[in-house]
Amino acid sequence: MTPTLTISRLTKSFAGMTALDAVSLTVEPGARVALLGHNGAGKSTMMKIILGLIPFDSGTVEVCGAAPGSAAARAQVAYLPENVAFHPALTGAEQIAHYLSLRGENPKQALALLDRVGLHAAAKRRIGTYSKGMRQRVGLAQALIGKPRLLVLDEPTSGLDPVSRRDFYALLDGLAAEGASILLSSHALTEVEARTDRILILSQGRMVATGTLADLRRMAALPVSLHVTARNGYASEIAAALPGAIRAEGDVRLDCAQDEKLGLLARITGFGDKVADIEVVPPSLEDIYSHFSRRDGQ
Repeated sequence: MTPTLTISRLTKSFAGMTALDAVSLTVEPGARVALLGHNGAGKSTMMKIILGLIPFDSGTVEVCGAAPGSAAARAQVAYLPENVAFHPALTGAEQIAHYLSLRGENPKQALALLDRVGLHAAAKRRIGTYSKGMRQRVGLAQALIGKPRLLVLDEPTSGLDPVSRRDFYALLDGLAAEGASILLSSHALTEVEARTDRILILSQGRMVATGTLADLRRMAALPVSLHVTARNGYASEIAAALPGAIRAEGDVRLDCAQDEKLGLLARITGFGDKVADIEVVPPSLEDIYSHFSRRDGQ
């Protein structure tokens, strides 16, 4: 299967400052990939290069088998920025119909596209009356024109309420199931953790970690947290028997290395009825991101 996006040893500098340093990645059809990094890490620069908006110094970039910015690439790539802007006097349907016409598509598809992003009821209202979240959904409808093979999304859920965010990711799941590749930059790590297949972490222009969430947990080797709910009167006894354990609001909490988890769980279950419940809490994506950023001096 031919990758949708292939980047090899991509390097880009601005006025002697390295924005991207030998970055490589591959995005397969149907993959949902999160691009993470602090401000200035190189995320925006990478997206601009993928979209063909700026040149790069060295390395290779193939977008749907073509050079970034070429007619062949532009026909198969869609972009949704964090802040979209549309003519306030146009209705949602008129705006999308206009973009359909520019792409050589049937303007009558406008209502169907707006319906897909949850704006059917507001399609005939002027965009000037829309909330930021609604305008963001107009931008997504625009991005879906022409059934793109690669969607590049920059903070796409900015301004969306929780229900709209859930619906947005459900839509992305459907697009990925149809074979579209998704490259998503976001600071909403909790959302990304649950709704992407692979995670890339940039720091100071370098790719410091890449893989599935499980891969990154193994690479980071951060401790696992165990939360033990003791039955009345037994929390002190359990805490005293487990080195490093602390009491917290009647519960017992302790951290352990991943390879120590099963042995520790066996010790805890040995308390029998004195234990009401055990919760195993693996490192979150926020923990992992902080780990790799700190390791790289951020």
